[in-house]
Amino acid sequence: MMKKSWMTFTLMLGLAGMVITGCGTKTDIPTNQGSTPTAPTAPAGESKATGSKTLDDIQKRGKLVVGVKYDTKLFGLKDPGSGKVEGFDIDIAKALAKKILGDETKLELKEVTSKTRIPLLKNGDIDMIIATMTITEERKQEVEFSDVYFKAGQSLLVKKGSPIQSVADVKKGVKVLAVKGSTSTDNIRAKSPEATVLEFENYQDAFTALKAGQGDTLTTDNAILYGMVKQDPNYQVVGGTFTDEPYGMAIRKGDTGYVTYVNDFLKAMKASGDYDKLYEQWIGEKPSK
Repeated sequence: MMKKSWMTFTLMLGLAGMVITGCGTKTDIPTNQGSTPTAPTAPAGESKATGSKTLDDIQKRGKLVVGVKYDTKLFGLKDPGSGKVEGFDIDIAKALAKKILGDETKLELKEVTSKTRIPLLKNGDIDMIIATMTITEERKQEVEFSDVYFKAGQSLLVKKGSPIQSVADVKKGVKVLAVKGSTSTDNIRAKSPEATVLEFENYQDAFTALKAGQGDTLTTDNAILYGMVKQDPNYQVVGGTFTDEPYGMAIRKGDTGYVTYVNDFLKAMKASGDYDKLYEQWIGEKPSK
């Protein structure tokens, strides 16, 4: 009796197993069947969706992060009272944020100086630099540049009545104030090797030093110096320009897709007349063609 019962139980267990096997379960199907293979990860400086890793990151984040100056009147100057940053570079950044994300307020401004801007870009702290940055062959080794968006030239700022009226007057015994990490520092040393050059962290510090009598003249791009004259009309720009300083927007090395996007954006701004309006608003004259 016991033997017969055991055989019956074994037979029933086998039939149950066959039923389960016939019905199957989700866990019986390999997880990679019927699914789309995962695409390979795009290399740095390139994106499957747009051809630009930077542009994809901006769109995913929903915000454009731009390195700008906080100390450069007309281009990027922070009001200490309101905390608002305004200028030509700032409005270019707003227009680009509107182009990418449909809203100019989807923009985060981060302060940079001539010394810190490239490291911040390389570290990924910012998406790009729009900060009175001159395009040079040396800098092209570290970053990509957009087309020229502003043409400037180096000049001198002096107190009215100063005997210094051109770079030819910058001789031995003359103290020249400049900013660390700028092309202006290298240029004035090349033009006036016997002069003493004192370097500061930013333009406002250099201008404050000039007004305090720590130097005889301040040198940088004429467009930046004109902003200082607006701050204090006791000073003037003299001697014309002695260099060409074409400004470009800097982008991480290798992201040529984003360079193309930004260049197309600039061309569209100029074609629509929006660029000329911003130029006249901040610089006070029409851009030279």
